[in-house]
Amino acid sequence: MVQQSGSGGPPIVPASFFGIVLGLAGLSNAWRAAHSVWSLAGVIADLLLVAAILAWLVVGCLYALKWVWAPAVAAQEAEHPVQCCFIGLAGVSTLLIAQGVLTFSRPIAITLFILGAGFTLFFALWRTGILWRGGRSDAATTPVLYLPMVAGGFVSGTVAAALGWHEWGQLAFGAGFFTWLAVESVLLLRLYTAEPMPAPIRPTLGIQLAPPAVGAVSYLAVGAGVPDLMAHMLIGYGLLQAMLLLRMARWIGEQPFGASYWAFTFGATALAGAMVRLAPASPGGAIAALAPIVFVLANVVVLVIAVRTLLLLFRGGLLPPNAVAAQPFRSADAPTQVT
Repeated sequence: MVQQSGSGGPPIVPASFFGIVLGLAGLSNAWRAAHSVWSLAGVIADLLLVAAILAWLVVGCLYALKWVWAPAVAAQEAEHPVQCCFIGLAGVSTLLIAQGVLTFSRPIAITLFILGAGFTLFFALWRTGILWRGGRSDAATTPVLYLPMVAGGFVSGTVAAALGWHEWGQLAFGAGFFTWLAVESVLLLRLYTAEPMPAPIRPTLGIQLAPPAVGAVSYLAVGAGVPDLMAHMLIGYGLLQAMLLLRMARWIGEQPFGASYWAFTFGATALAGAMVRLAPASPGGAIAALAPIVFVLANVVVLVIAVRTLLLLFRGGLLPPNAVAAQPFRSADAPTQVT
């Protein structure tokens, strides 16, 4: 059951729930691309955008209220070595909503972009400044490290380009791209040499798919939008990550299903969207052949996770009893479950 605040206030939700918004908004963007390229029903993209906006409003309001009704719990989450990085998704999700509403209101989109980009930059600088001080254990090194600066940089670049600010978008893409390369080397060293990830935080590996996929979307947005070598490289690496995650599905799945599995959706939908956009450039090429398959699989991933999430919600088990939001801060040497 979703935990209530100690004074009988609203439910206490973790910042990781913003991942639901990313998955829905990402699938909306993929369907919008499919409507443009394959003439699929555009209304599906609109319905998914409405669902993303509703999820953003609900999660955003509940998260903000957590700082009012349970500030100690919110502060514990912000200090946690793993959970803290999900707070950056508040800004990223706002950026994605700005991208969606741009289709019917540029002033609202600009306002949301400023809010989302501002929060993303502030949080990324604050959190990265802490990371640069050192003292972090291997156990706390997970793909959540991509969220503040990599996801924020790429999505900021994409939305800035959609607003017509390509040079600002290119600056944001560069910040995200080189941070991704640096963080990935740290993460792979941890995966190769340290103790295996405990089951509760293995679903965070789903985030591993996001940087190349979201980076491909951003690169196409801030650049010429053509299938050049760089675009193909990013998509190729994204496909490799997807296959690796599929190969490790049983090991990751040792952790019972929870909202943390939304970590897989943003990368999957971004990869599908990028490939669909590039498919017409080479009708007989590899991307054109693979794009429909990846698009269908991305839809299946989001649909399955959404249905299982709703079932958990109706059963009162969306937040497990031992969620970080419900317990004291633990050290990086004993990461708690990502909810």
